[in-house]
Amino acid sequence: MTSPLPQQVTRFLEYLRDVRQYSKHTLSNYGRDLARLQLFCEKRNIEDAVAIQPGDIRQFVSQLHSEGKQGKSIQRSLSAIRSFYAFLSRQGVTHHNPANGIQAPKQPKRLPKTLDADQVNLCLTIQGNSPLDLRDQAMAELFYSSGLRLSELADLDIDDVDQEGGLVTVTGKGQKTRSLPVGKEAMQAIRAWLAVRPEIADQPALFTSTRGGRISARNIQVRLQKRGRETSMHQDIHPHMLRHSFASHLLESSGDLRAVQELLGHSNISTTQIYTHLDFQHLAKVYDDAHPRARRRGKPDEDDE
Repeated sequence: MTSPLPQQVTRFLEYLRDVRQYSKHTLSNYGRDLARLQLFCEKRNIEDAVAIQPGDIRQFVSQLHSEGKQGKSIQRSLSAIRSFYAFLSRQGVTHHNPANGIQAPKQPKRLPKTLDADQVNLCLTIQGNSPLDLRDQAMAELFYSSGLRLSELADLDIDDVDQEGGLVTVTGKGQKTRSLPVGKEAMQAIRAWLAVRPEIADQPALFTSTRGGRISARNIQVRLQKRGRETSMHQDIHPHMLRHSFASHLLESSGDLRAVQELLGHSNISTTQIYTHLDFQHLAKVYDDAHPRARRRGKPDEDDE
């Protein structure tokens, strides 16, 4: 005969505290998650863990979701339940785990904040003529001109910029390189910065710090934040905000989905969806279904099925 659910939970929490030596914070989270499960079971006259079935766990997840719990919170509750049943299995109480294979609802991807054209102009307005100002101006212009990631801009060397051709070569995720066009304003800002950039032996970095080394990603973030606060917008500006604005404005003007994907360096077009305000999945399906050479690799023709 098995013991009641509350006693089973109590033994599990004592095991986590005394044997696994979990922190008070973690124990509190486990206790809170399992307390919700106990209350759920009490209302359904389920008295011990052995009687809980996968269908009960699905209803429990549905209830948490209807109460407004976020996906991460629900996933944590499921993790606590799985750990609880793993403990019961080691104790020989039961070898079934009703939470296996059950996932929390996926969180909708939140769009990064974007700037409209007027806000971008405010952000890119030259705010001084010191070497530091010219460097920050060039960085901000290049972010918006070419849609670079923060790491891509920080890793740029002087030789990566083709001033005659108006191109910049960046190394993105997976060490994949791509060449991107650089707008006239951004190229002028880069030339202005290079004219005052300190000559540092054996330092190929395009953007350098006041100490003479390659500027860090964190320093770039701080400088952009400062720039945003000094404008009439009085708000922080982030590299990803300029990248997202680049993608949104380009797509709104051109409607060229594939070009935006290539410029952003996305291997999968579905990733591009989070950078724009349009329904990329719908547009991608229309494009792939309509264009004879656009069919995605691995997607069979109907005649082949």
